[in-house]
Amino acid sequence: MGDDIRSGEAAATRLVRGTPLTEALDITDPGAWTALDAGVRAIARYRSSLLPGGYGAGTPGDGTAGGAPQSAAAPGRPTAGLGRLRLGLRPPARPRSADRGAGSRRRAGAPGAPAPEPVAGAGRPGPPDESAGLPVRSRLALALCHPDGRVREAALDGVAEHPVLLPLLVVRAGDWAAPVRERARRLLGGMLDVETAVALAPLILRVGRRERGAFGVELLDGVLRRAPRERLLPLHTHTDRAVRRFAFRSAVEEGLLSPGELARRASWDDDPVIQTLCADAAVAAVTDEGGDSGWDDVLEPLLGARSPRARSAGVTALRRAGRPGRAVEFLADRAALVRACARYVVRRHGTDPLPWYRERCADPADPAVPPGAVIGLAECGERADAELLWPLLAHPAPTVRARAVAGLRALDVTDVARLLPLLEDPAPGVVREASTALLPSAGTLPDDWLTGFLTADRPRHARVAAFRLLDARGGLVGLRAAVALLDDRDERLRAWAGQSVQRWRPGADTPRGEAEVGELLDRARHLFSDYVLRRRKWEAGLRG
Repeated sequence: MGDDIRSGEAAATRLVRGTPLTEALDITDPGAWTALDAGVRAIARYRSSLLPGGYGAGTPGDGTAGGAPQSAAAPGRPTAGLGRLRLGLRPPARPRSADRGAGSRRRAGAPGAPAPEPVAGAGRPGPPDESAGLPVRSRLALALCHPDGRVREAALDGVAEHPVLLPLLVVRAGDWAAPVRERARRLLGGMLDVETAVALAPLILRVGRRERGAFGVELLDGVLRRAPRERLLPLHTHTDRAVRRFAFRSAVEEGLLSPGELARRASWDDDPVIQTLCADAAVAAVTDEGGDSGWDDVLEPLLGARSPRARSAGVTALRRAGRPGRAVEFLADRAALVRACARYVVRRHGTDPLPWYRERCADPADPAVPPGAVIGLAECGERADAELLWPLLAHPAPTVRARAVAGLRALDVTDVARLLPLLEDPAPGVVREASTALLPSAGTLPDDWLTGFLTADRPRHARVAAFRLLDARGGLVGLRAAVALLDDRDERLRAWAGQSVQRWRPGADTPRGEAEVGELLDRARHLFSDYVLRRRKWEAGLRG
């Protein structure tokens, strides 16, 4: 939020200095418009004299704005500057020769190709003021974001002549002032067609998260539901996830996509929400009248998807499709969710998956042992099945070794003497799983042996695992390990060690008055203030 306001202040300042609207901010970015809205209010606190104060045909100082009298201001509301500035809402009758050609080739407000901006007051005479040279769009944008609701309301009608400002009309449709909000909604309802709805969808959904933003979302939904299907296709591949989710929810409700199209979308979209939405809708849309071909269109994309959510939906659908036997090949899937769904389908078909897992893990010398079968055995097996997992700790495939360690931990079977050597395994995944399994036994591990892993010649994964265990030990051992890594070459490991030192407290096993504690804290002096350092030493029984 802070970054948005700062960027909005910068954009508002550029507008005040005379920068054209399309150069002052990225008009294609919905966040730029909401940031500008916040930024104008922010600069109004200390540069209010630079903001346009009134709109309409009245003369400066006549107390009118858009024909509405300004004298009936509520007590305590700011009125300084209202009606001070003149704005020519219509562009000059004859554009400059340099701009005439470009203006005829480009429609005003078209994204990426805006027409030249007319200058405020250029079409009619009037007394000079401090912002008379600002382009009309710039002044309108500033007024539409003005802190005073009367100024915002008076500026709304100017959007019709400058469609590039439609995003600010969307923002004002969720305004906190009822007169501004109601007028903006009437204007937006008359101006929003399919083309503008597609272009403004990211901003409408962004504003829709606000307290009064539901109107824009409902209006967008109504416009898009009446639009031809081909006009909505850009929303299905939009870079904004919120837009894609909105578009697919609408498409599912309206039945615009076939089951096969939904399944294909679920198989390659990177958004988990869309994956689940489309996969479930695809399976639900298949009817018995479609025969096997209908299921083929849905099952093949889902079962071959990279997403576990899509694959799990496909595996679960195998039972309804009358193909439960195919679920067996997913018992060893790399994803736990898919394995669980496969076991469900197999069991519903009357088959116990446990013997299948035991058979796949029976030969530790088999190079083709599926890693998913190893962890799957632990997920549905018994503690006695650990006897099949222990030999797999020496399997040549690192993924099998890692899954075997994870399986032993899932079965709550831990043998420190057999797991400790795995901290020297060359595979980071194996070392990570071994350190996780040994964590509950950190207090019983050999301190000196683990400390030897912290040296610079050890690989990073070994240093991380050793420090994880030593840090869990705490006390003098944990402090010694953390200080040893304060100069480590890895930035993240250094930061972790520094945080460990800062939160260190002497434990029950830390001898009071231990001189080594004072030396270690002094080496980490840069992490503490003088007061905190003295406090830590006092807690350890040392003098500051």
